[in-house]
Amino acid sequence: MTRRFFSWGVASLAMALALVGCGGGSEDSGAATDNSTENASASETKTLKIGVMPKLIGIGYFNAAEMGVKEAAEALGVEVDYDGPVDADVTKQVQLIDTWITRQYDAICVAPNDPDAISDVLNKARKRGIKVITWDTDSHTDSRDFFVNQTTSEAIAHTMMDIMAEGAGAEAKFINITGTLTAANQNTWMELMEAYRQTKYPGMTNLSETPKAPGEDQAMATQLTADSLKAYPDLQGIFGLTSVALPGAAEALRKANAADKVYLTGLATPNDMKEYVLDGTVKKFVLWNVPDLGYLTVHAAVAAVKGELTEGATEFDTGRITTSRIEGSEIILGDPLVFTKDNIENFDY
Repeated sequence: MTRRFFSWGVASLAMALALVGCGGGSEDSGAATDNSTENASASETKTLKIGVMPKLIGIGYFNAAEMGVKEAAEALGVEVDYDGPVDADVTKQVQLIDTWITRQYDAICVAPNDPDAISDVLNKARKRGIKVITWDTDSHTDSRDFFVNQTTSEAIAHTMMDIMAEGAGAEAKFINITGTLTAANQNTWMELMEAYRQTKYPGMTNLSETPKAPGEDQAMATQLTADSLKAYPDLQGIFGLTSVALPGAAEALRKANAADKVYLTGLATPNDMKEYVLDGTVKKFVLWNVPDLGYLTVHAAVAAVKGELTEGATEFDTGRITTSRIEGSEIILGDPLVFTKDNIENFDY
């Protein structure tokens, strides 16, 4: 569109100069200016095209995020392509982002499966003038414009450790079940959990320095939990750090009748955990409003494209969300939510 506008403007200028030479310059030159203004206005009101990519499609967590993405797209009048790999494969993410670059999307929002492997294609997008927003989990800061973070990593880490200490005791022996070993958000949470443990709960012990990593495979999470119950007879606590790992671990505890012996907490969607909370397998777990995370991500992308969200910004219009805040290049949705038997049926995602 820029090249067409430039060519049109040159032609109009040439015509105007020619008319000036013939003594009819003023009125026709003014007409050319009016048309130019109309063309610029049309450019500003074109429908924006936004690509939003989860780590993978087809699981409850990212299905919930899609609800908010679609709501924001409708509210803002933008076109959104919500798509991603069917498994947590960063190579497939890179391939799809390359496609979106070729199609000249205005913004690309991605939850990276591997911040190292995805940085080159994100930088490629930025060099083409495409705004890059990460969400749910971050890339390297120099390969994106903003990160839409569900809540601070410290808040998540501290809340989960406090829940474990309350449920299993301040000297509990525990393990971590993550997703993939390259997921930046989960690795950050575990680092912060360990730092908090050392100062707040020094009597707690992590029985496995290497976290169990079933990928985004719930059946594998169930199997790894069952294996861990046998491998660590003194196990007292399990953190399930993904929306797949936590229900997978809960299923293993329920099958083994081990919920009274091993305290389980972590992060997952309320719909995926409802049955395990209502039957007492899980007492408390943590998350945030996932549809709101998707909603906020689209608002951030549109604001960035329009120049309303730039480096050093302190606020922008987030629609109906009133809890978000900006810290540097991070847009934070709000505080963590703790789900229990008392409130879980109030949520449907």
